[in-house]
Amino acid sequence: MNLCLFDLDHTLLPLDSDHEFGEFLCRSGLADAAAYRARNDAFYQQYCNGTLVLAEYIEFTTSVWRRMSPTEQADLQARFLAEVIQPAIRPQALALVEQHRAQGDLIAIVTATNEFVTQPIARAFGVDHLIAVKLVRDAEGRVTGEIDGVPSFREGKITRVEQWLAERGHSLTDFQRVSFYSDSPNDLPLLEQSTDPVATNPSPALEAEAKARGWRLLNLFQ
Repeated sequence: MNLCLFDLDHTLLPLDSDHEFGEFLCRSGLADAAAYRARNDAFYQQYCNGTLVLAEYIEFTTSVWRRMSPTEQADLQARFLAEVIQPAIRPQALALVEQHRAQGDLIAIVTATNEFVTQPIARAFGVDHLIAVKLVRDAEGRVTGEIDGVPSFREGKITRVEQWLAERGHSLTDFQRVSFYSDSPNDLPLLEQSTDPVATNPSPALEAEAKARGWRLLNLFQ
């Protein structure tokens, strides 16, 4: 059995689910559109620049929905999936996941987007294992706006993957091939740990790095 890891945003999806979720909240009238969109855009630019302080973003991005009831939260997830994510899922992305499933690979999505946004998306791709930013919950199960444990962001993706594998009695070195598909230079640490790093729909910075290192390039959405 080999291991196959996928980043999510701009890799399996032709969009950033975190940023689009913020846009969705604005369109739904759940957030003050002008103020929320300005901060959401600023955080997204910080992510692109590699300067994002993830804890600050998580507190912001959960602020609108974390006071909702569980039923309201579930409805919000379902509407976002139906209105934004499902129309964006491309057949070639589903086929890539299916290719690795048919090969018998152990598959996981490893994303810096939080679990609330990404759990329904992982299910839509038929991927059972999701490594996303975990959210702290209080004694009554309500999200607090804080990050639980190591966030799956930059070097943290390696830590979280190793923790997940250890729970299954494995380590990265157990696998003959470790594939990792990503679009972002934020994922260089995990790409460097992979035997089969694939720069997928890469940003200009990652494309240049991949060409210099002789890594595979894949453009799913052309």
